[in-house]
Amino acid sequence: MKNLTRAALALAVCFAVAGSGLLLAGHAWAQAPAKASQEPAKPKPQYKASSILIEPVDPGDVPMPATFQVAIYEYLIDQVTKTKKFQHVYRSGDKAAAGASDLITLRTRAEKFKMGSEKKREVTTVAGATKIKLKLLITDHDGKVLADPDVEGAVHFMGGNLNATYDFAKHVADIIRDLFI
Repeated sequence: MKNLTRAALALAVCFAVAGSGLLLAGHAWAQAPAKASQEPAKPKPQYKASSILIEPVDPGDVPMPATFQVAIYEYLIDQVTKTKKFQHVYRSGDKAAAGASDLITLRTRAEKFKMGSEKKREVTTVAGATKIKLKLLITDHDGKVLADPDVEGAVHFMGGNLNATYDFAKHVADIIRDLFI
């Protein structure tokens, strides 16, 4: 019983010393506490808008199949609607969007496209990925740029090539959630 008490006491002392920030030679778990960052984190700007207009994908010079462009557009509408950040999600050409006072516009332009192979993905985990990269441009009613990140979408493992478009739209929805109140 005494040995158990001594062992418990020794363990308690080790935890107390480690918790105080003192280093114990030979113990990887007993490290000096990390220094706090000197600069305070900058708050991300957040905007408020009741309506968003989503424009079709601009393929630019990137040879992206039309099916991918349509899938990106449809998934964007679906995922942005699911964020519930806007009262109205308008499609390109919707005349009702012209009357919205605090309308923002979401545009996408293809930057890179790599068609993968569904067969290769089924037999290996290192080949056959489909990847897309698009420039996202979110502007307010006056044309002021609110955000312009590069956003990627990919399918690396099982699934159809068009799953990269769904992955892309989910990333855009995350950006919308962070950017708008």
